[in-house]
Amino acid sequence: MAAGLLLTDPHGRVLLVEPAYKASWEIPGRCVEADESPYQAAVRECREELGLTLTPGRLLVMDWVPPQPGRTEGVMFVFDAGTLTSEQTDRIVLPPTELRSWSWCDQPAAHERLPALLARRVAAAREARGHGFTRYLENGLPVT
Repeated sequence: MAAGLLLTDPHGRVLLVEPAYKASWEIPGRCVEADESPYQAAVRECREELGLTLTPGRLLVMDWVPPQPGRTEGVMFVFDAGTLTSEQTDRIVLPPTELRSWSWCDQPAAHERLPALLARRVAAAREARGHGFTRYLENGLPVT
């Protein structure tokens, strides 16, 4: 399992992070640790990756991802972490061994930087936030 956060700025751009350990960008978040809920993982990862202690809101997306060579199936959760103020944005501190940089991205820029699966998940999370529902996905695609 993994948990991530949808964070936006007042212009609706999504916060993406650039990991130091791989080429593709991500939303803040990562794997759920033993004896940790997905929600707790999202809070912890936000603190570890951005230096921010936030209280995420509701679940926006749950995405079942099928197994691939070298990886088991997984369930990915995306929680709504709201809109960051300029004061909160100014307090972002990245762990240099884990993240190279971060950026605000509109939808086209996010689709360009994210792997296709994550781009679909982020688009679904934005839609779920805008319409006030939670979306269930399989491999980044809506089932219902």
